[in-house]
Amino acid sequence: MPSLPDFRDPSLLERALTHRSYLNEHPELALEDNERLEFLGDAVLDFVTGAWLYNRFPELQEGRLTSLRAALVKTETLARFAQQAGVNEHLRLGRGEAETGGRGRMSMLADAFEAVLGALYLDQGLAAVQAYLAQLLPEEVDRILASEADRDAKSTLQEWSQAERSITPRYRTIAEEGPDHAKLFTVEVRIGDEVVGRGAGASKQAAAQAAANDALKRLGIIL
Repeated sequence: MPSLPDFRDPSLLERALTHRSYLNEHPELALEDNERLEFLGDAVLDFVTGAWLYNRFPELQEGRLTSLRAALVKTETLARFAQQAGVNEHLRLGRGEAETGGRGRMSMLADAFEAVLGALYLDQGLAAVQAYLAQLLPEEVDRILASEADRDAKSTLQEWSQAERSITPRYRTIAEEGPDHAKLFTVEVRIGDEVVGRGAGASKQAAAQAAANDALKRLGIIL
């Protein structure tokens, strides 16, 4: 199981693991939080993952490559990578964030993992990021392919609904809970007047996908 990469400049890793809440509680520290590194890491991750998939699957068309990359870089996957590397143990959080479960929050772990990749890129270049991700991507993409986790549930449901019922599914947000930094949305999907699925997620998009997936299971389209 890959751990955090070794850094030539440890201060870059320190910054990647520093959440803004930590600096809010320690204004005396002349440090920068990890948000700029997260921005850089997100771009590097997209490129490296896309190039890796392009070379690994020369037979796949653009659409399937895109869906696989989306599954590999989504919040849940990155949070799992972060936990495998021990990011949650080393993440520097403010007391309030830590006490409210920040170390287990998927969005925070995913952001920190992207920040680590951004820091690694600055520290050692693109090849180092490619080598590090090469330890993580093969097993994960095999899991995604085996479970068809890259399928877009909303698209699948829309295709079925239009073919079988000649109608397009409609999505509606029915609940919104939690503070701004940790929102939980609940979305339901209807086909005509029938509620066919319901799901929750950290964003409206994620909740809609969960609702579509729930509908596919309820309607017997997938097991």
